[in-house]
Amino acid sequence: MSSEVRFVDFKSDKQPTWCPGCGDFGTMNGMMKALAETGNDPDNTFIVAGIGCSGKIGTYMHSYALHGVHGRALPVGIGVKMANPELEVMVAGGDGDGYSIGAGHFVHAVRRNVDMSYVVMDNRIYGLTKGQASPTSREDFETSTSPDGTHMPPVNPLALALAAGATFIAQSFSSDSKRHAEIVQEAVEHDGFGFVNVYSPCVTFNDVDTYDYFRDTLVDLKEDGHDRTDLEAAKKAILSGDKEYQGVIYQNEDSVPFEKQEGIEAPMTDIPDGAPEGAMDLVREFY
Repeated sequence: MSSEVRFVDFKSDKQPTWCPGCGDFGTMNGMMKALAETGNDPDNTFIVAGIGCSGKIGTYMHSYALHGVHGRALPVGIGVKMANPELEVMVAGGDGDGYSIGAGHFVHAVRRNVDMSYVVMDNRIYGLTKGQASPTSREDFETSTSPDGTHMPPVNPLALALAAGATFIAQSFSSDSKRHAEIVQEAVEHDGFGFVNVYSPCVTFNDVDTYDYFRDTLVDLKEDGHDRTDLEAAKKAILSGDKEYQGVIYQNEDSVPFEKQEGIEAPMTDIPDGAPEGAMDLVREFY
């Protein structure tokens, strides 16, 4: 860890307005710890947030930040990284933002394998809009808009990522602060698209997927002898359906990020002036 960078350096002066006890507090703290531990600093970090309770996170973290359109945080983050590959880019969103309206972007971001991290706060409900079922809600989960349940199996984001060719798939629990920060740190350090689905309980609208539920059911793959480089073992863990796992589920250690494959090594402002007349002046104006 850089001696000049501290966890508190990533805290802004804005006080979070999440409900007391919200899992997003722990998720955000782990993100800040991971960024500090990897030697990044606010001046070299760009946070892109989606819409929903999780979308507020860019306001509460001290760095470059952009609050994007619903479901569109990932393409914005990819654009930032392509424009300046020297930045540490972290995209944050929720299960509704990422796995419903943003599901298409999620799949293609995984395929593209840009060197950035994606942290999803999965509370299995729409919290900001007062408790509707989300893509990851259980089939029998009762809400005001689905009083008899959703009658649909929940989306499995880990399976989506695996099917799209992910090079890093992990899952954490916001309340397990040390492990959560370690897992996000590994996603940041990974060469490629580091995806972390975080169980981040909603204490206001979800009385099923609670802190106690995850504490009682979570199995830590680190203690279970799991081989993260074994694709078949990853498939078994993701598709078994009988356990909730925490840890790095799969990592391709030979991953080559998209920008390295394409030879994108420097900020767009460093592109030689051989581009069309006036084009680079326009780029630099908005840099």
